[in-house]
Amino acid sequence: MALLERNDTGPVAHLRLNAPERINALSDAMLAALQSQIDTLREDRSIRAVVISGAGKAFCAGHDLKEMTAGRQSEDGGRAYFADLFNRCASVMTGLRALPQPVIAAPHGIATAAGCQLVASCDLAIAAEGTRFGVNGVNIGLFCSTPMVALSRNIPRKQAFEMLTTGEFIDTDRAQALGLINRAVPADDLLPAAMEMAETIAAKLGAAVRIGKEAFYNQLEMGLDAAYAYTGQVMVENMLRSDTAEGISAFIEKRAPDWDQ
Repeated sequence: MALLERNDTGPVAHLRLNAPERINALSDAMLAALQSQIDTLREDRSIRAVVISGAGKAFCAGHDLKEMTAGRQSEDGGRAYFADLFNRCASVMTGLRALPQPVIAAPHGIATAAGCQLVASCDLAIAAEGTRFGVNGVNIGLFCSTPMVALSRNIPRKQAFEMLTTGEFIDTDRAQALGLINRAVPADDLLPAAMEMAETIAAKLGAAVRIGKEAFYNQLEMGLDAAYAYTGQVMVENMLRSDTAEGISAFIEKRAPDWDQ
């Protein structure tokens, strides 16, 4: 049984965390499996959207605390192990953002600590009603500093800091209001809703979505004038593509575009 399952439906790749007995913890092996899929998907132009879900009763409980405890048993007290662990985790989280395909998280049950970070690192999120989100490390004396990076780039800073310092969960209504998720759906509708969103995105011109995702994140880091200058050039390059010209012609002529994707 694969630790991380992948099932493709046309242009949509579905990755499912498959360690339900460990609440899909981001163990060393799970991080390696995610990194491997990210590396593969980055080069796969046949896939135009990705969905990430979890098996069992919950989406992801964060890092594997038993592995982390074992990692302390080295001569340096775990310093090298922990540095490597958090670097590998950061590579997975930034790798999702750098993928050319939009990535949709489909959490249920709980998404806590690095599991909440995983949701925040995806481009979009549809959650099952009743899902709880938290960055709860402070409750065991470990401030969720790396999950904080993704969380604080999704929700307002005071709300992020409250979650980080109280260790309290928020529900799907609060998560949607703050911007951590796009919306919540009944649990039975979770995967169909995530797949529907993925299929909607996958039906667009793949090149345009790839260009747009990269530009979206790049311009967020810029000042206003620099962002307009940069995105103006991005639109110039997009407009000059033959498949974009075909899309415009099809719209004017009221027909479906003949895209090679």
